[in-house]
Amino acid sequence: MDAAFINPFLTSLQNVLGTMAQLQLKPEKPRLKKDERARGDVSGLIGMVGPELKGSFSISFDQSLALEIMKRMLGEAPSQIDEEVTDMVGEITNMVTGGAKRLLAEAGHDFGMATPIVVSGPSHTITHSTESPKIMLPFSSEHGNATIEICFESS
Repeated sequence: MDAAFINPFLTSLQNVLGTMAQLQLKPEKPRLKKDERARGDVSGLIGMVGPELKGSFSISFDQSLALEIMKRMLGEAPSQIDEEVTDMVGEITNMVTGGAKRLLAEAGHDFGMATPIVVSGPSHTITHSTESPKIMLPFSSEHGNATIEICFESS
C-alpha cells in the first residue's frame, strides 16, 4: 500500500487528538495484519468507496486511553467503556476519516464515507470491507495504546 494513502490518516489522527484532547500519540513500527482480532478494547470502523478505490479504516483504543480521551474531550471520567465512550470513538473515527478524506482529495483521490460502526469488548474482531492487505499502525502513550488499520483496493 502506498504511503500516500496512509500518511493522511496518521496526520489526521494526530490533528484530531492533539486539538480535541490535547494528547499526542507516539507512532510505532507499521506492520501487516494477518487476523481479524482488534488490538484494543473499543474500535471504530468506517468504510470508504470512491470511483477508483474502496477500503476501510479502523481505530482501536485500550480502555485506559479511551477513558482518558473522554475525560480530556468532555470533562467526564467514566470508569468503564459505556455508550458515551462508544459514541466518542465513533465520532473520532468520523473526524479522522474526514480529515484524511480532505487530504486525499487534495491529491486527486475522492471517496464517500459510510457511517462508523463501533465495537467493544475484550478480543473483539474487526472485519474490513476489502480482501487487500491490512496495514496496522500502532501508537503508544502514557495512558495506553491505539492502533489504526487501513486497507484499500482499486475499484
